[in-house]
Amino acid sequence: MLRLGACLGVHVHIIHPAGFAFSAKAIRRSALDYLEHAEFTEHASWDQFRDWQLESGRRLVLLTTRAASSSYDAGYTPGDILLMGRESAGVPDAVTDAADLRVRIPMRQAMRSLNVAVAASLVLGEALRQTGHFEALT
Repeated sequence: MLRLGACLGVHVHIIHPAGFAFSAKAIRRSALDYLEHAEFTEHASWDQFRDWQLESGRRLVLLTTRAASSSYDAGYTPGDILLMGRESAGVPDAVTDAADLRVRIPMRQAMRSLNVAVAASLVLGEALRQTGHFEALT
């Protein structure tokens, strides 16, 4: 996720407890030489993140396999926060309830889900395309 954020110029927010190892060593190993280009903020808990999100006035868009709306039918706005949960369990019901918009990636019926980073890439790409973010990168 940090590499994705670095390459596309998107700030990443990590909400603890994370569903993956998140330490200085793990960050250096996974982000490689992209770390110096990545912008990220850690939030100690969902409540801390939620307070920040509400104060910022930004819309919370949850990627979930349980959503009825396609991520490609959704309209994204600058400042939207795309939230992903754990690959194995998603997010708690309280987090789902807090989302302003819930979207899913259309997939073949027999498949359960994509890797969380792949899913994030697909939806983030669409959101950035819709909001004109890519024009600023070229």
